[in-house]
Amino acid sequence: MPFARLATATTPTCHIGLGLAAVGRPGYITLGRDRDLGADRSVEALRARTHELLDAAYAQGVRYFDAARSYGRSEEFLADWLDRNPGRDDVVVGSKWGYTYTADWTTDAERHEVKDHGVETYERQRAETAALLGDRLDLYQIHSVTPDSPALTDKGLHARLAEAVAQGVTVGFSTSGPAQADAIRAALAVTVDGAPLFRTVQSTYNALETSAGPALAEAHDAGLTVIVKEGMANGRLAGPHAPDALTAVAEETGLGADAVALALVLRQPWAGVVLSGAATTAQLASNLHAAVVDLDDGQVSRLAALAEEPRTYWERRGALPWH
Repeated sequence: MPFARLATATTPTCHIGLGLAAVGRPGYITLGRDRDLGADRSVEALRARTHELLDAAYAQGVRYFDAARSYGRSEEFLADWLDRNPGRDDVVVGSKWGYTYTADWTTDAERHEVKDHGVETYERQRAETAALLGDRLDLYQIHSVTPDSPALTDKGLHARLAEAVAQGVTVGFSTSGPAQADAIRAALAVTVDGAPLFRTVQSTYNALETSAGPALAEAHDAGLTVIVKEGMANGRLAGPHAPDALTAVAEETGLGADAVALALVLRQPWAGVVLSGAATTAQLASNLHAAVVDLDDGQVSRLAALAEEPRTYWERRGALPWH
């Protein structure tokens, strides 16, 4: 299990990871991204930005990096960085398959990604990932499993994923949508030859969307490593977009709303790794302060009141424009 490497790490930030969704492609749905990235969204500009972020993250103790086939060239950028830094063999590398990137390096495509959890897509994308990351890939996740996903019932796919496990790759899944808890519980029941197939789960959990919490606790108790994505709710919990209650607590701590938002997730006993989706090194540095935020019970209670009904949350997320 590659995450055992993180268990021996001693830096305060070892349980914060860096996700590359916001910098692996020119368009994404994070609020404020136009300001963060500026006008130059060329391949080389985003490659340089990604490498700068990876350097800064590693220097500050981050040891998990998360990419996906649909995050534009994120795997390519990460592979380049790993090739340039062969001595950094203490990092854990994860990627995902199941979405195909279709925006052709534009921000105004009609469709930015196409979802398919079939065996043929797995075979194709597994080969694409292997060509870039090779044996540096530690974790391969099914991207955005929902309760109706065929990936939960396709025995042929399960057999192919079990072959990857036998070759040394940990297999996991991510979830999205208002029924994340149902998807998590269904995935926990998937076995091959009597053994659980999945060893990690990556789900959305933040101050506004807490519905997956009980299921993630069950996954943790079953031995899975829990990775939390979208802890900043795609920018809704940062800076000028942060709710008043979050802003007030941040002022009390003397740190940013982003650090408080991520600290709220880190304090969950089942949270193994919490992802930063920073697009700048300044955002990353601010996010990493989450490791030292100490929230009292009163502050936690005030922040708990921010939670939205899951369907409302996901409808609002679905309406966010691609910047």
